[in-house]
Amino acid sequence: MKILLVDDEADYVSTLAERLSFRGIEATWASSGSEALKYLDKEKFELAVLDVKMPKIGGIELKKEIEKKYPDMKFIYLTGHGSEDDYQKGVADSVYYLIKPVNIDDLIKIMKKVLE
Repeated sequence: MKILLVDDEADYVSTLAERLSFRGIEATWASSGSEALKYLDKEKFELAVLDVKMPKIGGIELKKEIEKKYPDMKFIYLTGHGSEDDYQKGVADSVYYLIKPVNIDDLIKIMKKVLE
């Protein structure tokens, strides 16, 4: 499984990537939407885990940009301070929406389910 993690909290996302790698999941991380788009120009990922609230381009907008190039890519949203409106957007997009801090085992279970 090759995934892209995007969150503006660099310490959080780098730790999450490291914890996933200990479980055999190849995880690349980016701390902004623009950085994530640069990775996507170089590599192909099966799944992106996107923070909803980030400066400049949030996860919901980033998902739309990624889908233009990679329509088959799967997504999960993460947030530390989500609103009901954000949750409804995730539901409308058929994207899992998880609250941070996320339990690593729960995240892995959802990632596998999304990629089935």
